[in-house]
Amino acid sequence: MKSDNVKAGMQQAPHRSLFNALGFTEEEMRKPLVGIVSSYNEIVPGHMNLDKIVNAVKLGVAEAGGMPVMVPAIAVCDGIAMGHVGMKYSLVTRDLIADSTEALALAHQFDALVCVPNCDKNVPGLLMAAARLNIPTVFVSGGPMLAGHVDGCKRSLSSMFEAVGTYAAGNMTEEKVREYEQKVCPTCGSCSGMYTANSMNSLTEVLGMGLRGNGTIPAVYSERIRLAKHAGMAVMYALENDIRPRDIITKEAIINALTVDMALGCSTNTMLHLPAIAHEIGFDFDIRMANEISEKVPNLCHLAPAGPTYMEDLNEAGGIYAVMKELADIGLLNTDCKTVTGQTIGEAVANAQNLNPEVIRTVDNPYSKTGGLAVLSGNLAPDGSVVKRSAVVPEMMVHEGPARVFDCEEDAIAAIKGGKIVPGDVVVIRYEGPKGGPGMREMLNPTSAIAGMGLGSSVALITDGRFSGASRGASIGHVSPEAAVGGPIAFVEEGDIISINIPEYKLELKVSDEELARRKANWTPREPKVTTGYLKRYAHMVTSGNRGAVLEIPKD
Repeated sequence: MKSDNVKAGMQQAPHRSLFNALGFTEEEMRKPLVGIVSSYNEIVPGHMNLDKIVNAVKLGVAEAGGMPVMVPAIAVCDGIAMGHVGMKYSLVTRDLIADSTEALALAHQFDALVCVPNCDKNVPGLLMAAARLNIPTVFVSGGPMLAGHVDGCKRSLSSMFEAVGTYAAGNMTEEKVREYEQKVCPTCGSCSGMYTANSMNSLTEVLGMGLRGNGTIPAVYSERIRLAKHAGMAVMYALENDIRPRDIITKEAIINALTVDMALGCSTNTMLHLPAIAHEIGFDFDIRMANEISEKVPNLCHLAPAGPTYMEDLNEAGGIYAVMKELADIGLLNTDCKTVTGQTIGEAVANAQNLNPEVIRTVDNPYSKTGGLAVLSGNLAPDGSVVKRSAVVPEMMVHEGPARVFDCEEDAIAAIKGGKIVPGDVVVIRYEGPKGGPGMREMLNPTSAIAGMGLGSSVALITDGRFSGASRGASIGHVSPEAAVGGPIAFVEEGDIISINIPEYKLELKVSDEELARRKANWTPREPKVTTGYLKRYAHMVTSGNRGAVLEIPKD
């Protein structure tokens, strides 16, 4: 066992004395040491129940003959961090989580891991760590929140943000906003739509790193406690049979994840996280692959914010395995990929059933014949940009309008809520990319303000930042190269015409090459917004959005 490096032999007597200080018995020290990486805290609603999940995992590990030890991982609530300096510290935690988990696991020589994340950056951060460490690992999340109810209709966090925009437009009372506050987030768990957290927890099932139901069983269901116990048992099976993350997280598995992503209509943030996970296994993930896959994968689900269904509905309809079965039956999944249980994907989904074709459309009756995400390119985004196509209204699939240019999110929000943005406009928010932000802030506030002001079917938003999974509409993010490094988005001027053609995957600035070259020659890089601390180091090392914003040591 790997943990014998800290438990066995005379040379390790000092180590054992410290295990004695922890209360370990000799019998426990003879068992495999299993790290339970817990994202539990009391500030993130998606993580406030993870103590119960961890206890269940520990019971499962112990039942199967292991010695479980809980260790922590940090977490940021994107909703609470939204719209202020705190959002600069969201994406950047993904790498802190991966690095700290690597450090804890190797410093203490764990034989295996069970990762217990839930929200946006914790899932990909821990997947990156798992691929890097390559010791037997199983994932079990805290589960999604139940949807809220207002006026007899299901609602979620995106409804809350849009309510603020509706209030700003004079179309909702303060009393009604207060009612939304009280009702849209009724339980613990990751927010109830197909936002980033639920997207990544769902794709963990597809990757084969989580058990069936990991992405969809609601946080408050006792079924999730049982799932956690089984996850603890499963990691011991993986350890005994030497099933490791890099046996599971392969190029083919990541393509499977992108394929199911298209069918589910996941958050655009998956196009940051899948490349970063791929980077850990040495797979050079080109985001333009998404278009090739999208052309052949039908969009089968319209979960909030794209439609009126929620994670609890997807769970009742058969969950992620039912979606995978629809795709596998027409040859769109690699069914030979492995899972943590020792089964192949084909074996795992063989008995899955679609129990509600209204929630999970069948492949012969999809919402659209093309997938939920699209990568747009052109002279405004030479290295690509990302849009959640399944959440765009038909009239905005092709759009052309004048640029309204802002150098930060706050200025754009003020203009939108101040009534200065009119139908037809294309709002451009720049210097919010991985380096320029720094931290690539999510733009849920401006997208929600656009929707709440009644402009969702007539105004587009383009940014080198990114969007919350709760954003909807013609919201195009990850524009690469970003403004801070001299990408073309830095040279857009007020009133320039921007052309968006999502079906043709095009994003064009209607300005001549000669004029762009002239503007570039006269461009002066902006001074860094942050010059101290972690964000300074992050900005120095981070790559562009199209590469997943992974960290690399800059070449001199």
